Amino acid sequence: MNTPIKSTTSRSHPAAFGGGTIIGALGGLIGIGGAEFRLPLLIGAFDFAALEAVILNKAMSLVVVSSALPFRAGTIPLDQIASNWPIVLNLLAGSLIGAWFGAGWVTKLRSEALYRVISVLLVAIAFVLVLGHGGTSAGQPLLTGSWQIVTGISAGFVIGIVASLLGVAGGELLIPTLVLLFGADIKLAGSLSLAVSLPTMLVGFTRYSRDQSFSVLGRNKVFVLVMAAGSVVGTFVGGLLLGIVPNSVLLPALAVILLLSAVKVWRHG
Repeated sequence: MNTPIKSTTSRSHPAAFGGGTIIGALGGLIGIGGAEFRLPLLIGAFDFAALEAVILNKAMSLVVVSSALPFRAGTIPLDQIASNWPIVLNLLAGSLIGAWFGAGWVTKLRSEALYRVISVLLVAIAFVLVLGHGGTSAGQPLLTGSWQIVTGISAGFVIGIVASLLGVAGGELLIPTLVLLFGADIKLAGSLSLAVSLPTMLVGFTRYSRDQSFSVLGRNKVFVLVMAAGSVVGTFVGGLLLGIVPNSVLLPALAVILLLSAVKVWRHG
């Protein structure tokens, strides 16, 4: 179990809004909520304990994911998402179970162990961002039939666990899965990943509510609202910048940021 959080007097609300905005913009540029970048900030800059940072991250990620679907509806209509419901259900069949188990495991880890787990997952996500987001158009699915269904459930289970462990939406893993396994267009994959992420995150969040560290939300209401607002603003700005910054430059830069964040979190433990 993590130690209680320190005094919040040093946690500047302008810094929380600014950090949320920058991270939201980074996430919006590549179609994710930016929670992977927010987590090291919560631990390193704002000095939250690991589990409490994960719970705060999950709460703010829920806000971003909930607002992202309507924001993207102009490009990817909601009826197009609904027409792909078999893919969403396939991944949800695994991710909901994974999210429940992952949230249960993370509340039982000692702080030092959780810092190590977070660091390793950040490194893994850095590689996934570089290797899995290169495509821009729909292609042939990797598998079909029963093998696709079984693989989709298995992938969803793993993604649900990772999402709970880090307090993220899981889009950085869902998007490559949707593109590679199901042959989805990269823009459609971004919206489908949000449709999978929202219920998956709600399951993990419900599981977190059983732990005493969940009270961190009540003790930091203003901080949470300010940073969540900044994240939503940043996601909107990131969407506007999407057509300007090329993936060939952006993705390696973001991977480097994640690797540096992983080192910082590892040393924090």
